[in-house]
Amino acid sequence: MKTTFRTMLYGIAAAAFALAPKAYAFHSGGVAECEGCHTMHNTRGSGKAVPLAAGVGNGAKYLLQGSDQSSTCLNCHNSADVAPSSYHISTDDSMFTMVGADANVADKSPVEMTPGGDFGWVKVTRTFKVRGTPTTVEGQGRGHSIVASDYGYAADTSNTLAPGGTYPATSLACSSCHDPHGKYRRFADGTYATTGLPIFGSGSYGTSVDPVANVSAVGAYRILGGVGYQPKSVTGNFAFANGNPTAVAPSTYNRSEATGGQTHVAYGKGMSEWCANCHTAMLENSYASGVSGHRHPAGSGAKLTAAIVTNYNSYVSSGIMTNTDPNRAYSTLAPFELGTADYTVLKPLAINTDTKDQSASATANVTCLSCHRAHASAFEYGTRFFLENEFMTIADASNAAVYDSSTTEGKINNGLNVAEQTNAYYGRPATAFGPNARNLCNKCHAKD
Repeated sequence: MKTTFRTMLYGIAAAAFALAPKAYAFHSGGVAECEGCHTMHNTRGSGKAVPLAAGVGNGAKYLLQGSDQSSTCLNCHNSADVAPSSYHISTDDSMFTMVGADANVADKSPVEMTPGGDFGWVKVTRTFKVRGTPTTVEGQGRGHSIVASDYGYAADTSNTLAPGGTYPATSLACSSCHDPHGKYRRFADGTYATTGLPIFGSGSYGTSVDPVANVSAVGAYRILGGVGYQPKSVTGNFAFANGNPTAVAPSTYNRSEATGGQTHVAYGKGMSEWCANCHTAMLENSYASGVSGHRHPAGSGAKLTAAIVTNYNSYVSSGIMTNTDPNRAYSTLAPFELGTADYTVLKPLAINTDTKDQSASATANVTCLSCHRAHASAFEYGTRFFLENEFMTIADASNAAVYDSSTTEGKINNGLNVAEQTNAYYGRPATAFGPNARNLCNKCHAKD
């Protein structure tokens, strides 16, 4: 049986995760083994050297295992899963019957449910009618359109620059946000650097080791780039001005939230500021117009008001504001930052059960990720829930909550079938929201 390098790579990565925590994960909080991403003689994993033309290699640039940066990442992070699985953040094309550039309405939807979402949604274009008028929602509008030619991902043709910034869409790759060499490290005093004490492990999880003063460091959350970061592949000055965000995730994070509790990422501080490295004009009141109030506040200064805290914690579903259990107040469909960089506070909250007080308070703040997923979602602009209509669910003849299954009117289902809507809300059935549920802006604003 012929074994390709890609097959071996999947096996090595799977084995590393299967043996955790005794075995080290691939990245281990910093740089991985070089040949996991690069090939020394531009062989591209085939075992045969790529022919040279005029002394120039015809293989991938930077001696990558994929034809570009994101394709190299997706060699491991893309999968033909039938359910959420491990570190996968992209559902493979093989899970869809592709019609042109679009997945058919009757097909299975992207299945990965990491907190950042599934890039597969940016391939799902839908055309449907709203009150009789044909409407198209393009897949590229459902999140970050990374360029990964080996896996069918192309640059966004509508937003050629990052909204609120100038980063070029044609250069958007996984490495635009994540430092593939994992050089950013956090020390025991909370500071970051790209050199210094060795990285002893990931800094992303509640179960991660802690850095030890004068001995060790841990990797930055999700190996994100920090101050000064800019991938080699993009020309111009796009070096990050803002530093690494503080956050901690559960060690198992790609899972349905239908039963057993939600996947609580303990967002601490600085995520919106970090997003503003590319989306500069979107942060708090730093708007291009110079006039405050033209965008939703986000950032460390966008603290929750007393009224919003009350709304958030008491919200159950549309019109029902009766929750008194602080363990049940938090929703991963409308998360917030806790306003702290203290890992002794954050790490115990990175869990997959609704068994700790994670209710909102006046020290918490709105973050970009309160409304958006970092990668992509089923909805336009990568939002966590549908914003283009007031309803998320409808009621059947017995007044039970159901997702809209209409194939002739798409104002509520946005052209998505019931299975896709269920996956979009991370496995939640419509009954989790109740009949005729208005969208989750009301979790904070209670206007329903």
